[in-house]
Order: sequence, then structure tokens, then C-alpha cells
Amino acid sequence: QVQPVESGGGLVQAGGSLRLSCAASGRTFSTYNMGWFRQPPGKEREFVAAISWSGGSTYYADSVEGRFTISRDNAKNTVYLQMNSLKAEDTAVYYCAAGRGVMRYELGYGDWGQGTQVTVSS
Repeated sequence: QVQPVESGGGLVQAGGSLRLSCAASGRTFSTYNMGWFRQPPGKEREFVAAISWSGGSTYYADSVEGRFTISRDNAKNTVYLQMNSLKAEDTAVYYCAAGRGVMRYELGYGDWGQGTQVTVSS
């Protein structure tokens, strides 16, 4: 079991960049797939990006493909989400999750962070 803790959220202008970090406790971090999800105001939580335990496979939602990059450093028990060319519609609470299931779906993850707010002003 790992406990993810997100950081790096904040307020940014449209077109700007932010990098989210997710530090996870536990000696088994390197055996978990990691994912980022987000929940926009008034909407359901949705998949953003995921990376396999080894870092060899990555997946993105169509809405962020080419703008966001997920990466991980297993030596630091940390996963990152680099977000570029931000848009107002990227405004959401961003959650980090750890799991061993299907990476595009919430059911594939058993451990979730508390979330970090990202607000993009237009």
C-alpha cells in the first residue's frame, strides 16, 4: 500500500505551465502503476494520464495529449505531471492514484491522494 500526496497546484494564466508532483510513501512504490485524474467544478472525476510501474508505458486523455506529460522517479517515490499550454477547461482538482489494475479507469486504483487545486484564468 502507498499513500499519495499531491503538490504543485495553484493559479496560472491560460497558456502557462504548472508541474504537479505526487510523493508516495511505501517501499513498494516502484511496483505500482500511477495515474492522474481530475474533477472539474460540477463534473465527474475523469482520467488525465497514467504511467506504468516501470515507466515504460504512458497513457493520456485525448483532451491533454500533446500538452501534458507524465513521468516518474522511482528512486524518489514520486510521479510528476507537467502541464503546458493550460486552458481554462483544465481547471479542476487533480488527484494522484496508485494501483495495479487497468490504468485508464478509477477502478484500477486503490490508493488516492487528497487532491490539489489547479485554476487556469482566461
